Amino acid sequence: MYRNHTCGELNLSHTGLQVQLAGWIQRIRKLGGMTFIDIRDRYGITQLVVKEDSPAEVKKVAEGLGREFVLSVHGTVVERSSKNPKLPTGDIEIELSAIEILNTSEVPPFTLEEESDGGEELRARYRYLDLRRMPLQQAMRLRHTMAQEVRNYLSNCGFLEIETPFLIKSTPEGARDFVVPSRMHPGQFYALPQSPQTFKQLLMVGGFDKYFQIVRCFRDEDLRADRQPEFTQIDCEMSFVTQEDVLIQFEGLAHHLFAAVLNVDIPTPLPRLSYKKAMEQYGSDKPDTRFEMLLHDLTFLTRDTEFAVFRNAEYVGGLCVPGAASYTTRKQLDQLIEWVKRPQIGAAGLVHVRCTKTEEGVMGYKSSVDKFFDQQALSAWAELMGAGDGDLLLVMSGPREKTQEALGTLRLEMGDRLGLREPGTYAPLWVYDFPLLEWDEETERFYARHHPFTAPKPEDMEAFFSDDRHALMDVNANAYDFVINGTEVGGGSIRIHNPHIQERMFRVLGLTEEEVQTKFSFIIDAFRYGAPPHGGIAFGFDRWCALFGGSESIRDFIAFPKNNAGRDVMLDAPSGIDAAQKKELGL
Repeated sequence: MYRNHTCGELNLSHTGLQVQLAGWIQRIRKLGGMTFIDIRDRYGITQLVVKEDSPAEVKKVAEGLGREFVLSVHGTVVERSSKNPKLPTGDIEIELSAIEILNTSEVPPFTLEEESDGGEELRARYRYLDLRRMPLQQAMRLRHTMAQEVRNYLSNCGFLEIETPFLIKSTPEGARDFVVPSRMHPGQFYALPQSPQTFKQLLMVGGFDKYFQIVRCFRDEDLRADRQPEFTQIDCEMSFVTQEDVLIQFEGLAHHLFAAVLNVDIPTPLPRLSYKKAMEQYGSDKPDTRFEMLLHDLTFLTRDTEFAVFRNAEYVGGLCVPGAASYTTRKQLDQLIEWVKRPQIGAAGLVHVRCTKTEEGVMGYKSSVDKFFDQQALSAWAELMGAGDGDLLLVMSGPREKTQEALGTLRLEMGDRLGLREPGTYAPLWVYDFPLLEWDEETERFYARHHPFTAPKPEDMEAFFSDDRHALMDVNANAYDFVINGTEVGGGSIRIHNPHIQERMFRVLGLTEEEVQTKFSFIIDAFRYGAPPHGGIAFGFDRWCALFGGSESIRDFIAFPKNNAGRDVMLDAPSGIDAAQKKELGL
């Protein structure tokens, strides 16, 4: 036996107890004739002490110790003279009677402290060392806790956890597939699943009315902070449900996770916003509703103006930044204009208006477009946006949706600058009634906004079977997203279960009859054998863990993530394969 206690559990109640601990050396400090050693495992840190009167063998071994050596130690729990209130074990230390070196260690390439001196790429190369750091240990514990709570909650609600295949048929209608060559069938390929979408629908046809799975998925996409080529979903599906049934069921899951993991009570039912309202008010289909600062449509106030930029624009919108007129300098405003012109936002420019009272108490307005708009016109803008003394108006123009999105991004930036996006505050909500389809001018065809198995809203079914492109663009999906603090955590829909509607969807998306038969005949055939109405949702498990852990990046919540280029720098993957393997695979 190497240990009978962990490094995080001992306290004053154990004083006088003979114990055995095992772990890694965090740090070593020598003070006069005494040596202090911090030993660490995933449960915590305990201070060990080698005194002048310690056994000679203990002092001899202690002389040769180094950082990250693996030890098993014997000793007695004693009260510390200099306590550390930051540690659960900070009231005690272990007076050592024996030390066994289980393994030595080279000096790590970076410090394994809470705040490491290692860069991201270096830590990724030595990920197994980075995982020893307490923040990552805590992240993995949080991930485990969330997985257990998901399983407990859904199991108690009658869901069955069922595994679906990883080697499937390629049907690239969304992101690009990762493909796997088949040795037994030369020239043919499997694909790794982007999601278990069709399989969970087939499970509904098979009579499993409540399914879930915490499942690995794969998408060959460009990466960002909250995206990886392989990721984990909480994947769920239910039969004989409407949209309302699904929302109630899974806001129950959200309520449970907030309470069990964070000890936060979120009020239910959760707020709901239509896609149209979310875009109008927040400029985003995943709005951060922790703060107001809503968008306002100024188009009707700027239509008859000499300012051509506004007069000719499809949309003119603005937001009121509270109190910013008094402390935003001209230099800061110029920097903000350059900020919105960046390719990531793509705005042509930004109009600003300062709202301030004169000494006589009369509101006055100073804008970057005073040449074109008098005080009366600017006052109308301020009144519409609810502006008061000291507020700053920021206005943009252009195509409606693109400009709303730009204003939405600007809103978040100003929210950050004003400290309005408070960490530890949570504002979950549902967004629903998304457009079912989007038209691509370049390819001159429709694409599914979610995926081709999402059902149209029942009231839009007539328009869905229309050949009028504009009518089709107005069809809403029976779909919904779960959003927390401006992050899309989950998305789902009521699915198509009628074979004729599913065939129509494929036709609208421009697939030929041959393509439908080759790629999707299995699910259309299944729908001919009594498919029940069904719907579900998939939550981004890594993303939800990161959000609960207070991080914008999901990487620390995945044991072995890829880097920005989709590479595993620890394994040096992807990599080539030798000629014999290629020949075997027919490549």
